[in-house]
Amino acid sequence: MERIKVLVVDDSRVSCAMLSNMMAKTNFEVCGMASNAADAVLKYETLRPMAVTMDMNLPDADGIECSRRIREIDPDARIVMISAMKDASLMERGREAGITAFLQKPVSPYELIDALSSIVSNDIKRTTGLRDLYIQSFTKVLKQSLFSLVGVHSEMSMERAEGAYLDIPMGIAVIIGLTGSPMGRAIVYMDTDTMYGVARAILMKNDNEKMTAEEASDVIEEAANIIVGRCASVVNDLKDVDMRISPPGTIVGKNIRIANFKITSYYIEAKTRFGNVCMNVGFAEGEE
Repeated sequence: MERIKVLVVDDSRVSCAMLSNMMAKTNFEVCGMASNAADAVLKYETLRPMAVTMDMNLPDADGIECSRRIREIDPDARIVMISAMKDASLMERGREAGITAFLQKPVSPYELIDALSSIVSNDIKRTTGLRDLYIQSFTKVLKQSLFSLVGVHSEMSMERAEGAYLDIPMGIAVIIGLTGSPMGRAIVYMDTDTMYGVARAILMKNDNEKMTAEEASDVIEEAANIIVGRCASVVNDLKDVDMRISPPGTIVGKNIRIANFKITSYYIEAKTRFGNVCMNVGFAEGEE
């Protein structure tokens, strides 16, 4: 079962340990802990958890203000307030800040898991649906396309992408928009050595034949366009949807960073003898 990421915000090490232990044997897992509001906002933006547990008393701001800041980053953030106080005034202020559920300390494991399950249930259904409907098809087509284009067998893996950014230290990223229904984008990327290896194989060039960076990137751009186009066609045939692709945009260089904001994305990796050929597929939030 896919683990559900939870950010714990509490300035008490004891409370953090207790909450972590309660989640340890469930399908929830603590992906990060923050002891103040500033750190909580930073870690939420970086980790993009599916839920947050929020203490009321933090050293630099109260839990309501911290929740408000998180909701400014992500209006759909799911937050459970866990506080020693639980009264009508606090809950009213909390709801105005976007807090979804309220628990009073000491919280029992049953109360915690029940509250977390309730607030993320729609997200679980949606991400599972996206994986089953589209991502498995993209994974299969990437494997088949690499064999037909390059003649290599691939070991495939797939997981939900975490974090607000896709970072590529050095290499190439080909970005292709997915239009129609559903809407999103696909990014085919790899490091520099893999780019040259795959490009040479597609052009049937020997290792000692010269190839410029521009030539290699052009080959990878065209290959990515073919792969994503095949993916969209397979999804359209299998799922009775109308997914289209837009012209590719290519980035080559160092420290490439691409934002994942408002995108539910998955990371697909094909391990080949040339290196790892990767695809990040994301769909706009609200699309099914």
